[in-house]
Amino acid sequence: MRSALGFSISDANNLFIKIMHRSQNTRGIWMNDKLKAYLDLTRLHFFFVWPTLFCSGLFLAFQYYDGFSFSLIIRAALIGFFGFEAGLVLNDIVDAEIDKKDVEFDKLTKYWRPFGKRPISQGLIPKRNALLVFAIFVAVTTVLILTLPFPNAFYVLGIMIVCYCLEIFYQIKKRKESFPFAQLIGRIDFTIFPVAGYLCLGSPDLNVLFFALFFYPLAMAHLGVNDIADVANDEARGLKTIPTLYGMKNTTYWILAFTIIHFATALVFLRVLGMVALAGFAVGFVLLAIGNYVILKGKNAVSGMKALPTFHLAMLIYALSIILNYFI
Repeated sequence: MRSALGFSISDANNLFIKIMHRSQNTRGIWMNDKLKAYLDLTRLHFFFVWPTLFCSGLFLAFQYYDGFSFSLIIRAALIGFFGFEAGLVLNDIVDAEIDKKDVEFDKLTKYWRPFGKRPISQGLIPKRNALLVFAIFVAVTTVLILTLPFPNAFYVLGIMIVCYCLEIFYQIKKRKESFPFAQLIGRIDFTIFPVAGYLCLGSPDLNVLFFALFFYPLAMAHLGVNDIADVANDEARGLKTIPTLYGMKNTTYWILAFTIIHFATALVFLRVLGMVALAGFAVGFVLLAIGNYVILKGKNAVSGMKALPTFHLAMLIYALSIILNYFI
């Protein structure tokens, strides 16, 4: 039956089906885009790295303190995961406005984020939603920390708070400085992250001091590599990173100097480890040497991107070596 306009009930049904089909497709695309945005926000493809780094500290403590348990390992791994994820989300929240000035998304942004987006600054995730994610991650981490015995829970909770404060300091301070205080002070948060893993079981002692001294210069060298790789965006944002403060050539020397310091402190740290760790550390040394060679040869953002995976892989091998050292 057709109306005066020649439009039948059958036509209306077909139109309705087409509209619903398009609506479902649009919803599927929207859900897919939202999922991608949250994966970029959390850098979830690196999910295994944060628990491994954190648990390397715990396994170092197992060497000197009684208390090995799978329950503690699982809790520590979750603390490391949710705690670091919260820090990553906090990074994006603090830099939400300044990240809108980015001009390059195909290098470091793509490396760190599987879909190459900065979700908050690009309007893919509202800032309030990111704050909610951050709050949930912090709440979960806090609950897990409180399952640790006293005073270990106090140590780890204190480090968590300090790390988030240092993260905010780093992101804000590097917007205006003539000396790299943001880098030298702010990135202590990365150094004490695996230290917190040690303190899940252990106490503040010389071993954990050697651990921190081993990790700090590596964190500083890694920061320089990261800055070289992202120099175009940092210049567009007006940030005072190592390359924008001192130039690309001097940044390569920054990386080399801290790498050499790291080698020296690593040799001291190896005194508290075993032969398995020595073998893994040797591989790490070779990777860092290769990374420094690439950077010194190129002295540009491309060389920074090529070298960055060698630094990350060295960190992961260090962590795995410390863990395996306990078992062998």
